[in-house]
Amino acid sequence: MSANARALAGTLAASALCALLAVTPAAAHHVTDASGRRVEVRDTAHIVSIGSAVTEILFALGVGERVVAVDQTSVYPEAARKLPNVGYMRALSPEGVLSKTPSVIIASEGAGPREAIEVLSHSSVPVVLIPDGHSPDAIVRKIEMVADAVGIPEKGQELANAVRSDFRQLAHEIATLKHHPRAVFVLSTAGGAPIVGGAGTSADAMFHLAGLENAVAGVKGYKPASEEVLLTAQPDVIVVMSGGGQPLPPETIFAIPAFRNSPAAKHKRLITLPGSYLLGFGPRTPEAALDLALAARANAKLAPLPVHSWSSEPNP
Repeated sequence: MSANARALAGTLAASALCALLAVTPAAAHHVTDASGRRVEVRDTAHIVSIGSAVTEILFALGVGERVVAVDQTSVYPEAARKLPNVGYMRALSPEGVLSKTPSVIIASEGAGPREAIEVLSHSSVPVVLIPDGHSPDAIVRKIEMVADAVGIPEKGQELANAVRSDFRQLAHEIATLKHHPRAVFVLSTAGGAPIVGGAGTSADAMFHLAGLENAVAGVKGYKPASEEVLLTAQPDVIVVMSGGGQPLPPETIFAIPAFRNSPAAKHKRLITLPGSYLLGFGPRTPEAALDLALAARANAKLAPLPVHSWSSEPNP
């Protein structure tokens, strides 16, 4: 830890401790977080939640009233959007987070920058990092760890079981489909070549859940794709996000030379879904994958998933 970071941590720790003294402590419990640290949590009455999946899980667990602030990616449920905001999860300010006087900070392990997380971890406020992950098992693990962090493992198991059951039903429904459309996820078109979601990305993981073939699987990560790669891709559908970043309407996507003569352009098959829903990888992921599967196939019939209290609100 740098000297500046230590000095800042000391100052912030003192101010945070004063705020915490006014809170009646609960019985302490411990959780081992994504970094491997064993974190002692004494009070979960005032939570700062960082990461859309973390926030969705907290509200799904029924402890949304304890959340005092969120980050910019936390746009579901509606109640989360009304809370104070600490900024973008990858550009956090320790001062801004601690100014919300949290008793615990629960954050996705992708939160940053690293020095900000280091400063927060050395303050008097416990920081629990929740592992990222895009598989059904990884999402269940997120739920269990968030529930452990707030001291309600039994509720965590209930939610995890419900989501696990949704994933089983999703897999059964997808297995009945004979057509697996070729799809391309476009993150942005700014600066020249479109940035697409290749192998190992969250978009690629969602395609697999929805029974789609990633037509740019030869690309690794989120990267600009050459015209040659896109011409070879010949996607049946193109998938983009709404709710942040560059708007990508049909006239923008289908004006890209490499897409003009694709099956997607011929049939006007552009799928737009909210970013936090499509790539949030929280409790609603099975529902998002089912919606994507249906949107990618003109006449597919799939049984709906159960409606849960935590998934019944409309997307922002």
